[in-house]
Amino acid sequence: MDIYAFLKRRLKSIGYAAKGAWLLIRTEDSLQVQFTIAAFVTAAGFYFRISAVEWILQLLTIAVIMGVEGINTAIEKMADFIHPDHHHKIGIIKDVAAGAVFIVAVAAIIIGCIIYIPKIF
Repeated sequence: MDIYAFLKRRLKSIGYAAKGAWLLIRTEDSLQVQFTIAAFVTAAGFYFRISAVEWILQLLTIAVIMGVEGINTAIEKMADFIHPDHHHKIGIIKDVAAGAVFIVAVAAIIIGCIIYIPKIF
C-alpha cells in the first residue's frame, strides 16, 4: 500500500468535509443559530469555570446537535432534489429528520440546565 497516496486521499477527504461544514455554517439559518448558541455556552463555560467532565459533555452536545442538523439538511436537500414538488411521503421524511434534531436539541437544553443552573443560582 502506498502510504503517500493514502494520506493524499485522506487529506482530500478532510478538505471536502471542511468545505461541507463551512457551507452549513454559512448557508443554513438553523445552524447559524446553533453556532451562536454554541459560542455563548462556550463563553459561559469559561466564565463559570466548568469542570473537565462538563466541558466534555458540552462539546459532545454541541457536536451532536450540529452533526444531526447537518444530516437533516442533507436529507432535506436530497428530498427536494429527488422530488421538488410537495409530496406527502417526502414531507414525512423531512419531518422525521427534523424530529431527530428536535430530540437532540431538547437533550441539549436539559444538559445545559444540569450544568449551568447550579452555577447561576
